[in-house]
Amino acid sequence: MTAFLEKLNSYVWSSGLIFLLITTGIIYTVKLRFVQFRIIPFFRKNPPDRKQFRTVCMALGTAMGTGNITGVTSAIATGGAGAVFWMWISAFFGMALVYAENTLSMMYSTEDLKGPMAYLRKGLGSPELAVIFAVFCVMACIGMGGMVQVNTFSDSLGTLYINRYVIALSAFILIYLVTSGGAERIGNTAQLLLPVVSVAYMALCIAVLCVFRKRIPSAFAEIFGQAFGIRQFAGGVSGYALSRTVSAGIRRGIFSNEAGLGSSPILHSSAENTAPEVQSMWSMSEVFFDTVICCTLTALTVICTGTFSIQNAFSIVTGEFSVPFLAVSMAVFAFCTVIGWYYCGESAFTYLTGGRYKKFFCVVFAILASSGAVLTMRTVWTLSDIFNGLMAFPNLTGLVLLMNKVRIKANK
Repeated sequence: MTAFLEKLNSYVWSSGLIFLLITTGIIYTVKLRFVQFRIIPFFRKNPPDRKQFRTVCMALGTAMGTGNITGVTSAIATGGAGAVFWMWISAFFGMALVYAENTLSMMYSTEDLKGPMAYLRKGLGSPELAVIFAVFCVMACIGMGGMVQVNTFSDSLGTLYINRYVIALSAFILIYLVTSGGAERIGNTAQLLLPVVSVAYMALCIAVLCVFRKRIPSAFAEIFGQAFGIRQFAGGVSGYALSRTVSAGIRRGIFSNEAGLGSSPILHSSAENTAPEVQSMWSMSEVFFDTVICCTLTALTVICTGTFSIQNAFSIVTGEFSVPFLAVSMAVFAFCTVIGWYYCGESAFTYLTGGRYKKFFCVVFAILASSGAVLTMRTVWTLSDIFNGLMAFPNLTGLVLLMNKVRIKANK
């Protein structure tokens, strides 16, 4: 069974899906007149308020994860330093994808119908595709967004010799307490945790780079010099398209930003400001921050220090403190991913059940997610990867067939 699932996973996450994601991003980039370059002028005129920042943190929490730490090193190990260049390129086109996703979502979403499910059903007129997406989303939420993430921070906290059953019980309590409060409590929690840990992580990367500042120019030269090799290209594109990268490899979780998979528009549908351009612009900024800033800092840190272990790189500055710091950081990143993904899964579950059994779903999710701390996860990892990738197919169908709607809305 495991061999069959891994083969199926390789088909789902094939070069065909990568090609579809990047090609659709390129087409949207051209049709929207390189909308990526409108970010800075837009934010100068529209500074964020507290409620918008809460939405951003909730959405960013599903993308900013353990993959930003271990995923980058895996991509570099697979494709060389040139992989980083292709992450930048794919992130650039991914920004156009999330702009399109969120524009369509804001156009069609209602209180009980959100994200791709809204524009597939109401915009495209295909309730069948909406149901298919919702099923894949619920499964990905429980697996990739729940059990896998808890397993990851259980492994991290295990380095501090914390019992896994204690972690499982604590995870159940925390997940239930946060998710039972809905989007507002999820957003507030992410707003409290994510900025602090992200800033601390990036600050430590910068501290290491200050020590190795003379190597930074050669690191960039290495990135650009290796960018067009076949091995480097393969590593870079895989690092972007397979998104969910964690310690088991590039295809094991969120690596960059999930552009094109459909999670971002669900999360942004919880925002109070429903103007399509506002949410679309913010979603692009999340891709930029996640991949271009955070992943680049990680990449430069490991390249300049000559190690594929971010822990070893940090130990140059912090010594033995790097172990507990990374353990806590990865735990927080993973927890933010869990609660953000819960909202995606709950929205999909609400659509499938007509709004019934929300409390039931909350309890079941907390139980299943926390079980990831004590279970052997190989099969769950593979299944989760499959459902995460399958979300892209109905979503990309909607993005392609509703392309004219996005163009009209974006250019108003």
